[in-house]
Amino acid sequence: MDNLKGLATGIGSLPHQDAESALDLIFKYVPGIPFWPQLPQKDKCEGMNVQFSENLPLGNRDNLEIFYEKVLAADVEYFKISQDYASGLYAFKRRLEKECCRDIKYIKIQITGPFTFSAAFNDKNGVALMHDKVFMQAVLKGLNFKARWQIKTFRPFGKKIILFIDEPYLSCFGSAYTPLNRDDVIAGISEFTEGLKADDVLLGVHCCGNTDWSIFTENHNIDLISFDAFGYQDKFVLYADTLKGFLGRGGIICWGIVPTQQFSGEENTEILIRKIRQGIGSLVNKGIDEELIKSRLIISPACGLGTFSVQKADKVFKLLLEVSEFIRKNF
Repeated sequence: MDNLKGLATGIGSLPHQDAESALDLIFKYVPGIPFWPQLPQKDKCEGMNVQFSENLPLGNRDNLEIFYEKVLAADVEYFKISQDYASGLYAFKRRLEKECCRDIKYIKIQITGPFTFSAAFNDKNGVALMHDKVFMQAVLKGLNFKARWQIKTFRPFGKKIILFIDEPYLSCFGSAYTPLNRDDVIAGISEFTEGLKADDVLLGVHCCGNTDWSIFTENHNIDLISFDAFGYQDKFVLYADTLKGFLGRGGIICWGIVPTQQFSGEENTEILIRKIRQGIGSLVNKGIDEELIKSRLIISPACGLGTFSVQKADKVFKLLLEVSEFIRKNF
């Protein structure tokens, strides 16, 4: 594995109206792990749930037969994400084809996770798909194939791929308002990730709120955990015992150190480095080797920036680059 320490990437969404300007920002500030941008302000079809909805039987049982015919035939192309739904993905592919990829360490792609996705769509009775076993199973299979299509699309560039599974809904996990139990989540993530992991593919989970992090650390298909290190670091370090095993088997932690929801513009590199050092110190005090933590540490904004202004997004990524360069040089 290449030296990861301090490399930076983004979560997915950006506020730009065109893909090329979004990519200019990405290759300027996170060239080591560039990603394809989701552009929800450009088109509602690029929202994180609608973006992955094409050809999925969303509450319509009449569509299940052809859906499963395509699944059984392993027809990956049937599950592609079209340009109308992901202009940033296609522009990213074209940019990679034109530019020298020498400085790229990893290519990051992303997909909305099955629990967040199935909570966003209802059946004809207005009930979320996650409450229907038939449709939940279809969501797991369909999103798995959309992830496979992305991997197939970017594998020819010869770089290792990091697939982020975005699961903000799981920040509600454990509350009285979330009808999920631990076994359901573990089984769902395991089924969703089946067949995705490979020597050139790392699987990560991003959750921008607090959750039971052991549901990911104990899943051996998961290679990377992305969390809001600015807002929830004190909660995250409580899972030191299970994080120790996760890091020990090669796991990576992505520290979402530049705040998004809480971003004020007053943040600076010193403040954010101090925050990371505090988090590392807490984990070391709980028995995790400091060098192991640092060697498996990458950074990102706390969450996506789809609701930001372009100017504000630029400030976030400029600060992210400064923090990355400090870590790469001094940690």
